[in-house]
Amino acid sequence: MRPDPAPAQAAGYTLGLVPDLFAADGNDDERSRVDHRPGGQPPEPGYYTWLGNGRYRPSLHTQGAWQPHEQHMAPVSGVILHQVERFVREQFGDDGLQIARIGCEILGLIERTDFEIAVEVLRGGRTIQLLEATLTVAHRPVIRARIWRLSVQDTAAVTGGQPEPLPEPKTVPGWDGTYEWSGGYIASIQFRVLPGRQPGHTRAWLRTEQELVNNEPSSDLARFVGLVDTANGIATRVRPGDWMFPNVDLTLHLYRQPRGRWVGLDTSVIFGGEGVGLTTSTLFDERGPVGRAEQILTIRSLGQAAP
Repeated sequence: MRPDPAPAQAAGYTLGLVPDLFAADGNDDERSRVDHRPGGQPPEPGYYTWLGNGRYRPSLHTQGAWQPHEQHMAPVSGVILHQVERFVREQFGDDGLQIARIGCEILGLIERTDFEIAVEVLRGGRTIQLLEATLTVAHRPVIRARIWRLSVQDTAAVTGGQPEPLPEPKTVPGWDGTYEWSGGYIASIQFRVLPGRQPGHTRAWLRTEQELVNNEPSSDLARFVGLVDTANGIATRVRPGDWMFPNVDLTLHLYRQPRGRWVGLDTSVIFGGEGVGLTTSTLFDERGPVGRAEQILTIRSLGQAAP
Protein backbone atom coordinates (compact mmCIF):
# COMPACT_ATOMS: atom_id res chain seq x y z
CA MET A 1 0.00 0.00 0.00
CA ARG A 2 1.05 3.57 -0.51
CA PRO A 3 -0.76 6.86 0.13
CA ASP A 4 -1.96 8.42 -3.09
CA PRO A 5 -1.43 12.20 -3.29
CA ALA A 6 -5.00 12.72 -4.47
CA PRO A 7 -7.21 9.61 -4.19
CA ALA A 8 -10.42 11.43 -5.02
CA GLN A 9 -8.98 12.86 -8.21
CA ALA A 10 -7.39 9.53 -9.15
CA ALA A 11 -10.78 7.86 -8.84
CA GLY A 12 -12.31 10.34 -11.28
CA TYR A 13 -13.68 12.78 -8.72
CA THR A 14 -12.78 16.32 -7.79
CA LEU A 15 -12.84 18.29 -4.55
CA GLY A 16 -15.24 21.20 -4.27
CA LEU A 17 -16.36 23.66 -1.62
CA VAL A 18 -19.81 23.86 -0.05
CA PRO A 19 -21.13 25.93 2.88
CA ASP A 20 -20.42 24.48 6.31
CA LEU A 21 -23.84 23.24 7.43
CA PHE A 22 -22.67 22.99 11.05
CA ALA A 23 -21.22 26.49 11.43
CA ALA A 24 -22.01 27.76 14.92
CA ASP A 25 -23.36 31.06 13.61
CA GLY A 26 -24.83 29.75 10.34
CA ASN A 27 -22.37 31.84 8.33
CA ASP A 28 -21.90 30.41 4.85
CA ASP A 29 -18.39 31.91 4.69
CA GLU A 30 -17.15 29.04 6.84
CA ARG A 31 -16.65 26.07 4.50
CA SER A 32 -15.77 22.41 4.39
CA ARG A 33 -14.65 20.23 1.50
CA VAL A 34 -16.68 17.45 -0.07
CA ASP A 35 -16.24 15.21 -3.07
CA HIS A 36 -18.22 15.75 -6.25
CA ARG A 37 -18.81 13.50 -9.20
CA PRO A 38 -17.68 14.69 -12.63
CA GLY A 39 -20.14 17.22 -14.01
CA GLY A 40 -20.70 18.83 -10.61
CA GLN A 41 -23.21 16.28 -9.29
CA PRO A 42 -22.71 15.33 -5.62
CA PRO A 43 -22.06 11.68 -4.73
CA GLU A 44 -24.82 9.43 -3.43
CA PRO A 45 -25.99 10.34 0.10
CA GLY A 46 -24.82 8.48 3.17
CA TYR A 47 -21.88 6.17 3.70
CA TYR A 48 -23.74 2.93 2.95
CA THR A 49 -26.86 1.52 1.39
CA TRP A 50 -28.35 -1.52 3.08
CA LEU A 51 -29.01 -4.27 0.51
CA GLY A 52 -30.63 -6.76 2.89
CA ASN A 53 -29.38 -9.99 4.49
CA GLY A 54 -26.34 -8.34 6.07
CA ARG A 55 -25.11 -6.85 2.78
CA TYR A 56 -24.10 -3.21 2.23
CA ARG A 57 -22.91 -1.02 -0.64
CA PRO A 58 -20.37 1.73 0.16
CA SER A 59 -20.59 5.21 -1.35
CA LEU A 60 -17.74 7.51 -2.33
CA HIS A 61 -17.96 9.04 1.16
CA THR A 62 -16.29 5.89 2.52
CA GLN A 63 -13.19 6.35 0.35
CA GLY A 64 -9.95 5.89 2.33
CA ALA A 65 -7.01 8.25 2.53
CA TRP A 66 -4.23 5.80 1.60
CA GLN A 67 -5.65 4.37 -1.65
CA PRO A 68 -8.59 5.47 -3.82
CA HIS A 69 -10.18 2.02 -4.12
CA GLU A 70 -10.30 1.25 -0.38
CA GLN A 71 -12.72 2.17 2.40
CA HIS A 72 -11.72 4.16 5.46
CA MET A 73 -11.93 2.11 8.65
CA ALA A 74 -14.03 4.76 10.42
CA PRO A 75 -17.36 4.29 8.59
CA VAL A 76 -16.64 0.56 8.27
CA SER A 77 -16.49 0.18 12.05
CA GLY A 78 -19.71 2.17 12.33
CA VAL A 79 -21.61 -0.03 9.88
CA ILE A 80 -20.34 -3.15 11.69
CA LEU A 81 -21.91 -1.80 14.89
CA HIS A 82 -25.06 -1.00 12.93
CA GLN A 83 -25.33 -4.63 11.81
CA VAL A 84 -24.52 -5.90 15.32
CA GLU A 85 -27.35 -3.80 16.73
CA ARG A 86 -29.70 -5.15 14.06
CA PHE A 87 -28.69 -8.69 15.06
CA VAL A 88 -29.27 -7.94 18.75
CA ARG A 89 -32.73 -6.49 18.10
CA GLU A 90 -33.75 -9.50 16.04
CA GLN A 91 -32.31 -12.13 18.39
CA PHE A 92 -32.72 -10.64 21.88
CA GLY A 93 -34.91 -7.54 21.70
CA ASP A 94 -34.40 -5.13 24.61
CA ASP A 95 -32.40 -7.44 26.88
CA GLY A 96 -30.89 -4.78 29.16
CA LEU A 97 -27.32 -5.17 27.92
CA GLN A 98 -25.08 -2.37 26.60
CA ILE A 99 -22.03 -2.40 24.34
CA ALA A 100 -18.93 -1.74 26.44
CA ARG A 101 -16.03 -2.87 24.25
CA ILE A 102 -15.50 -3.09 20.49
CA GLY A 103 -12.31 -4.69 19.18
CA CYS A 104 -11.75 -4.73 15.42
CA GLU A 105 -8.90 -6.63 13.74
CA ILE A 106 -8.17 -5.41 10.21
CA LEU A 107 -7.13 -8.44 8.17
CA GLY A 108 -6.54 -6.76 4.83
CA LEU A 109 -7.37 -3.88 2.53
CA ILE A 110 -11.09 -3.05 2.65
CA GLU A 111 -12.14 -2.82 -0.98
CA ARG A 112 -14.72 -0.15 -1.77
CA THR A 113 -17.27 -2.62 -3.10
CA ASP A 114 -20.29 -4.56 -1.83
CA PHE A 115 -19.67 -6.60 1.30
CA GLU A 116 -21.43 -8.74 3.89
CA ILE A 117 -21.41 -8.70 7.71
CA ALA A 118 -22.27 -11.87 9.65
CA VAL A 119 -22.78 -11.82 13.44
CA GLU A 120 -22.70 -14.72 15.89
CA VAL A 121 -22.79 -15.24 19.65
CA LEU A 122 -19.52 -16.50 21.12
CA ARG A 123 -20.56 -16.30 24.77
CA GLY A 124 -24.19 -16.03 25.73
CA GLY A 125 -25.54 -14.82 29.05
CA ARG A 126 -28.15 -12.69 30.79
CA THR A 127 -25.63 -10.13 32.13
CA ILE A 128 -22.48 -10.66 30.01
CA GLN A 129 -22.38 -11.50 26.33
CA LEU A 130 -19.67 -11.70 23.65
CA LEU A 131 -20.51 -11.32 19.96
CA GLU A 132 -18.32 -11.62 16.88
CA ALA A 133 -18.96 -9.85 13.58
CA THR A 134 -17.08 -10.78 10.41
CA LEU A 135 -17.01 -8.51 7.38
CA THR A 136 -16.31 -10.33 4.13
CA VAL A 137 -15.64 -9.04 0.62
CA ALA A 138 -16.04 -11.63 -2.14
CA HIS A 139 -16.05 -14.39 0.51
CA ARG A 140 -12.75 -13.11 1.95
CA PRO A 141 -12.76 -12.11 5.66
CA VAL A 142 -11.44 -8.54 5.92
CA ILE A 143 -12.42 -7.53 9.47
CA ARG A 144 -13.24 -9.52 12.58
CA ALA A 145 -14.80 -7.58 15.43
CA ARG A 146 -15.55 -8.81 18.93
CA ILE A 147 -18.10 -6.94 21.01
CA TRP A 148 -18.65 -7.29 24.75
CA ARG A 149 -22.16 -6.44 25.98
CA LEU A 150 -22.61 -5.91 29.72
CA SER A 151 -25.67 -5.41 31.91
CA VAL A 152 -26.95 -1.92 32.71
CA GLN A 153 -26.68 -1.12 36.43
CA ASP A 154 -27.29 1.97 38.56
CA THR A 155 -23.78 2.95 39.67
CA ALA A 156 -24.30 6.71 39.90
CA ALA A 157 -23.40 6.68 43.61
CA VAL A 158 -19.83 5.55 42.87
CA THR A 159 -19.18 7.38 39.58
CA GLY A 160 -15.74 9.00 39.36
CA GLY A 161 -12.34 9.19 37.70
CA GLN A 162 -13.40 10.68 34.36
CA PRO A 163 -11.28 13.36 32.65
CA GLU A 164 -12.49 16.92 32.23
CA PRO A 165 -14.85 17.51 29.29
CA LEU A 166 -13.73 19.29 26.14
CA PRO A 167 -14.94 22.84 25.41
CA GLU A 168 -18.22 22.90 23.50
CA PRO A 169 -17.87 22.41 19.72
CA LYS A 170 -19.43 25.79 18.94
CA THR A 171 -16.56 27.51 20.79
CA VAL A 172 -13.83 25.74 18.77
CA PRO A 173 -12.46 27.01 15.42
CA GLY A 174 -12.86 24.97 12.25
CA TRP A 175 -10.05 23.06 10.51
CA ASP A 176 -9.97 21.65 6.98
CA GLY A 177 -8.67 18.08 7.08
CA THR A 178 -8.49 17.86 3.28
CA TYR A 179 -5.34 19.99 3.26
CA GLU A 180 -3.54 17.14 5.04
CA TRP A 181 -5.51 14.11 3.81
CA SER A 182 -7.42 13.28 0.64
CA GLY A 183 -10.24 10.86 -0.09
CA GLY A 184 -14.01 10.89 0.09
CA TYR A 185 -14.27 10.04 3.79
CA ILE A 186 -12.11 12.90 5.07
CA ALA A 187 -13.92 15.25 2.67
CA SER A 188 -17.22 14.27 4.31
CA ILE A 189 -16.15 15.31 7.82
CA GLN A 190 -16.36 18.67 9.55
CA PHE A 191 -13.49 19.24 11.96
CA ARG A 192 -13.11 21.67 14.84
CA VAL A 193 -9.63 21.68 16.37
CA LEU A 194 -8.76 23.23 19.71
CA PRO A 195 -5.78 25.61 19.90
CA GLY A 196 -2.45 24.00 20.73
CA ARG A 197 -2.46 21.30 18.02
CA GLN A 198 1.04 19.91 17.56
CA PRO A 199 2.66 16.84 15.96
CA GLY A 200 1.51 13.82 17.94
CA HIS A 201 -1.23 15.52 19.95
CA THR A 202 -4.58 17.08 19.06
CA ARG A 203 -7.90 17.81 20.74
CA ALA A 204 -10.74 18.03 18.26
CA TRP A 205 -14.44 17.66 17.55
CA LEU A 206 -15.76 15.78 14.49
CA ARG A 207 -19.16 15.64 12.87
CA THR A 208 -20.65 14.63 9.52
CA GLU A 209 -23.82 15.55 7.69
CA GLN A 210 -23.88 12.10 6.08
CA GLU A 211 -26.06 9.33 7.49
CA LEU A 212 -24.26 6.09 8.27
CA VAL A 213 -26.83 4.06 6.29
CA ASN A 214 -28.89 6.13 3.88
CA ASN A 215 -32.00 3.95 3.75
CA GLU A 216 -32.57 3.11 7.43
CA PRO A 217 -31.98 4.78 10.81
CA SER A 218 -28.77 4.26 12.78
CA SER A 219 -28.20 4.67 16.52
CA ASP A 220 -26.11 7.40 18.13
CA LEU A 221 -23.63 4.69 19.13
CA ALA A 222 -23.15 3.36 15.59
CA ARG A 223 -22.71 6.88 14.21
CA PHE A 224 -20.26 7.72 17.01
CA VAL A 225 -18.18 4.60 16.40
CA GLY A 226 -18.24 5.44 12.69
CA LEU A 227 -16.04 8.51 13.31
CA VAL A 228 -13.58 7.30 15.96
CA ASP A 229 -10.99 5.74 13.62
CA THR A 230 -10.37 9.27 12.28
CA ALA A 231 -8.21 9.78 15.40
CA ASN A 232 -5.09 8.38 13.72
CA GLY A 233 -5.23 11.18 11.14
CA ILE A 234 -5.79 14.26 13.30
CA ALA A 235 -2.59 14.12 15.39
CA THR A 236 -0.02 13.17 12.78
CA ARG A 237 3.64 13.17 13.78
CA VAL A 238 4.95 13.21 10.18
CA ARG A 239 3.63 14.10 6.73
CA PRO A 240 1.42 11.32 5.29
CA GLY A 241 3.15 11.80 1.92
CA ASP A 242 6.53 10.88 3.48
CA TRP A 243 5.58 8.03 5.78
CA MET A 244 2.75 5.51 6.10
CA PHE A 245 1.31 4.71 9.52
CA PRO A 246 -1.96 2.81 9.00
CA ASN A 247 -3.56 1.08 11.97
CA VAL A 248 -4.14 -2.68 11.96
CA ASP A 249 -6.76 -2.60 14.69
CA LEU A 250 -9.28 -0.37 16.46
CA THR A 251 -10.30 -0.97 20.06
CA LEU A 252 -12.88 1.09 21.94
CA HIS A 253 -13.75 0.85 25.64
CA LEU A 254 -16.94 2.70 26.61
CA TYR A 255 -18.02 3.40 30.19
CA ARG A 256 -20.96 5.53 29.02
CA GLN A 257 -23.12 5.30 25.91
CA PRO A 258 -22.51 8.33 23.63
CA ARG A 259 -25.31 10.63 22.55
CA GLY A 260 -25.66 13.15 19.75
CA ARG A 261 -23.76 13.82 16.53
CA TRP A 262 -20.46 15.24 17.78
CA VAL A 263 -17.42 13.07 18.55
CA GLY A 264 -14.68 14.60 20.69
CA LEU A 265 -11.11 13.29 20.59
CA ASP A 266 -8.13 14.03 22.83
CA THR A 267 -5.55 12.10 20.81
CA SER A 268 -1.86 11.35 21.31
CA VAL A 269 0.38 9.43 18.90
CA ILE A 270 3.59 7.61 19.86
CA PHE A 271 6.08 6.29 17.29
CA GLY A 272 8.46 3.64 18.56
CA GLY A 273 11.91 3.08 17.09
CA GLU A 274 11.21 -0.29 15.45
CA GLY A 275 8.33 0.34 13.07
CA VAL A 276 5.38 0.26 15.50
CA GLY A 277 3.30 3.15 16.82
CA LEU A 278 0.26 3.69 19.06
CA THR A 279 -2.60 6.17 18.75
CA THR A 280 -4.51 6.67 22.02
CA SER A 281 -7.67 8.78 22.32
CA THR A 282 -9.98 9.84 25.10
CA LEU A 283 -13.50 9.94 23.63
CA PHE A 284 -16.15 12.58 24.33
CA ASP A 285 -19.66 13.53 23.38
CA GLU A 286 -21.15 16.94 24.21
CA ARG A 287 -22.05 15.78 27.74
CA GLY A 288 -18.49 14.74 28.61
CA PRO A 289 -16.12 11.76 28.38
CA VAL A 290 -17.45 8.37 27.28
CA GLY A 291 -14.37 6.11 27.02
CA ARG A 292 -11.08 5.49 25.25
CA ALA A 293 -9.83 4.15 21.92
CA GLU A 294 -6.50 2.73 20.81
CA GLN A 295 -5.00 1.89 17.42
CA ILE A 296 -1.73 0.01 16.86
CA LEU A 297 0.21 1.34 13.85
CA THR A 298 2.61 -0.14 11.35
CA ILE A 299 5.08 2.61 10.35
CA ARG A 300 6.63 2.44 6.86
CA SER A 301 9.03 4.90 5.26
CA LEU A 302 8.24 5.92 1.71
CA GLY A 303 11.86 6.92 1.16
CA GLN A 304 11.02 10.59 0.68
CA ALA A 305 12.09 12.00 4.01
CA ALA A 306 13.33 10.99 7.44
CA PRO A 307 11.12 11.59 10.51
